[in-house]
Amino acid sequence: MLIIGLTGSISMGKSTAAAMLRRMGIPVHDADKVVHDLTRPGGKALPAIRAAFPDLVNEAGLNRPELSRRAFKDPAVLLTLERILHPLVRAEEQEFLARERARRSRLVVLDIPLLFETGGEKRCDAVLVVSAPRAVQLERVLARPGMTPAKLAGIEARQMPDAEKRKRADIVIPTGQGRHATWAALRRAIRKLQRR
Repeated sequence: MLIIGLTGSISMGKSTAAAMLRRMGIPVHDADKVVHDLTRPGGKALPAIRAAFPDLVNEAGLNRPELSRRAFKDPAVLLTLERILHPLVRAEEQEFLARERARRSRLVVLDIPLLFETGGEKRCDAVLVVSAPRAVQLERVLARPGMTPAKLAGIEARQMPDAEKRKRADIVIPTGQGRHATWAALRRAIRKLQRR
């Protein structure tokens, strides 16, 4: 089974690319969705998060905006959160891979925002990096509710620069020329990878 990593900087079109891959019939493991599931009411990560940050978890669940604010200001908060979440996300990934091997899937995708930053590329046979021109990225990201240039700078400080990701990619998927071009680039990439 071929394991393909999918990654890209914020607002480069990774979620759109992942949705397109699913429409092609390719199983995709979404690390962000797993984190959301782990931290929703009843989620596996909530007891450990409550132990670390008692004031951030109540009957309604996790106070995400406050946790995000604290993690943005204090790297120690982010580190604690990562120590709680990363092993749980990795376990879910392993279950996904085992399921897909049992189904005899020929190719699967691991959609991981911080793939290179966490060394996740070592678990992949190839990596696709989505990328768009900086102007397109900024237009997309600053249209998000609550996003500011300062918040974007904080996010980007924790991410590998787009240019470095493109250098490390096996295949770069351009996402700044519209959905049709992205779809075509993904189809070409998957055909190339399946021929390996």
